[in-house]
Amino acid sequence: MQEFLNLYIDVTCCYMGLSAQFVRLFDYKHFSFPYHKPNIICSRNISRCSCVLIWYVLALMMSYFSIVYPMLFCFEQHDPLNVKVNKLSSTKTQLPYDYYFLKYCKPAKIVNSAENLGEVLRGDRIENSVYEFEMREDLSCKVACRVKVDAESAKNFKEKIDDEYRVNLILDNLPVAVLRQRRDGSQSTTYEHGFRVGFKGNYQGSKEEKYFINNHLSFRVMYHKDRETDSARIVGFEVTPNSINHEYKEWSEKNPQVTTCNKDTKNLVQGTAIPQEVDKDKEIVFTYDVTFKESDIKWASRWDTYLLMNDDQIHWFSIINSLMIVLFLSGMVAMIMMRTLYRDIANYNQLETQEEAQEETGWKLVHGDVFRAPTNAGLLCVYVGTGVQIFGMTLVTMIFALLGFLSPSNRGGLMTAMVLLWVFMGLFAGYASARLYKMFKGTEWKRNTLKTAFMFPGILFAVFFVLNALIWGEQSSGAVPFGTMFALVFLWFGISVPLVFVGSYLGFKKPAIEDPVKTNKIPRQIPEQAWYMTPVFSILIGGILPFGAVFIELFFILTSIWLNQFYYIFGFLFIVFVILLITCAEITIVLCYFQLCSEDYHWWWRSYLTAGSSALYLFLYSIFYFFTKLEITKLVSGILYFGYMVIVSYAFFVLTGTIGFYACFWFVRKIYSSVKID
Repeated sequence: MQEFLNLYIDVTCCYMGLSAQFVRLFDYKHFSFPYHKPNIICSRNISRCSCVLIWYVLALMMSYFSIVYPMLFCFEQHDPLNVKVNKLSSTKTQLPYDYYFLKYCKPAKIVNSAENLGEVLRGDRIENSVYEFEMREDLSCKVACRVKVDAESAKNFKEKIDDEYRVNLILDNLPVAVLRQRRDGSQSTTYEHGFRVGFKGNYQGSKEEKYFINNHLSFRVMYHKDRETDSARIVGFEVTPNSINHEYKEWSEKNPQVTTCNKDTKNLVQGTAIPQEVDKDKEIVFTYDVTFKESDIKWASRWDTYLLMNDDQIHWFSIINSLMIVLFLSGMVAMIMMRTLYRDIANYNQLETQEEAQEETGWKLVHGDVFRAPTNAGLLCVYVGTGVQIFGMTLVTMIFALLGFLSPSNRGGLMTAMVLLWVFMGLFAGYASARLYKMFKGTEWKRNTLKTAFMFPGILFAVFFVLNALIWGEQSSGAVPFGTMFALVFLWFGISVPLVFVGSYLGFKKPAIEDPVKTNKIPRQIPEQAWYMTPVFSILIGGILPFGAVFIELFFILTSIWLNQFYYIFGFLFIVFVILLITCAEITIVLCYFQLCSEDYHWWWRSYLTAGSSALYLFLYSIFYFFTKLEITKLVSGILYFGYMVIVSYAFFVLTGTIGFYACFWFVRKIYSSVKID
């Protein structure tokens, strides 16, 4: 049984991004709940499976709330520290590569760290490295290895230097960072993520451009010392990269020494050192040194510098701008509701003028057609159900992020949470789709359920598969492996599809939603509409305000995705999300009212497309962002950008369209249930 539990925890931790050693360390050392003592936490009345589940939930809670982290990651002096390597990343190509794709120093055996689903989808590949040192023990001029560069390796190095690739290292779950000065001249510390592979330049007196590699790394590890004990926790990990053409007298594999770097002096790198050129048949010696510095930063605040927000005033401006839009729309909705539900209904037989009669009774004239099923009603049900699924996933993800569950220290946690929540929200997609389908008097509920389960994910998966094939063709680590692809298909077919069927079955068993007024057998003829009430113009106008409410925050989201920045201002994002919901609902209600007043009762699809058209503006903005903020030059990278932005825009269309539809659906039912029809 003990071996089974060990295996179970290994597997579950691997997929959920936890460390199996962490669970066992938490188990044995700190809480003394070993597997062979089930009576401590698991009584005899609880099944063994429940016992495993309790362990799993406890480990998950401890991981997220960081209760045990400070206890686990205390280091005594001389404790070994191992730096891990992550992907090579570039904002110019958006194609991540494995660290060992370049001819860097390799350990005797490369060990892959357990990666969760989100890390794999992001292209993270975390492995061990040759950079090893001891806690609070400075290290000077340590030689890592000597590498002879062949033609292919030189070509790879030069390409990565041209594309401004950065090397990402990790120590105690902290990414390495390079200090940079803030543009406003303030003294506060800001970080650049990772360091550059190298740079281009030319020797003095020569115009020929050469490539140079950063082969000497000066690490600085900040630690916070415990006052009661001698242990310390790592709270910072910085690096200063240098390029040095190292020289040596005789090379010893056991204890290599270089003359360009003196172990006994503080001046580790000579000021006149020649940089290390990258070219065919060149020899490169990789070295590093380490210094430790005590810091007042506490362990709980060690991520603050990485997440430093320099432009919070812009976010507040964004929210105030969005609130003004909401207040304007709320005023219009309040005026409409007052007129329709009070004056129009109560004073229907007491109209003062003929003009007022024509204006205020226009929407009532179409009472016999307003609930007539639209064309392609089944497709509308599918999109509404999918929108409910996306809304549920987005809302729960934001709540988790708002509460701190999805911090950047949990790499890939956000992506993993979104995928899993999408899968489980299939239940609500099936239910919403079936309820609407039954209201339209549909009979083939199984076919409708299949469309709900496969249409949106199928389109996404097809686009994703093509993009993944392009990434795979570039030999990038961003290509999703076959095993992960199989896991995604299993989540879709094995969990999401059955849940959609369960939700659809439950929804179809419910009694049909009854219309507040009867529908005429013969459709009413729609009068000719003014140019500003035509469907295309009305739909395009309707998407402007929802997009206007979010476009400033959208800039920061795109920057975090495509410029390799951390995004952790979920408080602002949640407020903007709520404003987006209100804006979509209100603009749809306003335009729906004007449409009904002009005796046009085809509001079903119009309400969906009115709010959903904001996705068109989102995609147009992404085109503007591509040409003004990004430096992507490769064709494959451009295709990847626009491919992923098509996916994002499509999802945004389904989400906002569903919000607009339900708002209009509620509004129409409300006003027609409040009047007496002869």
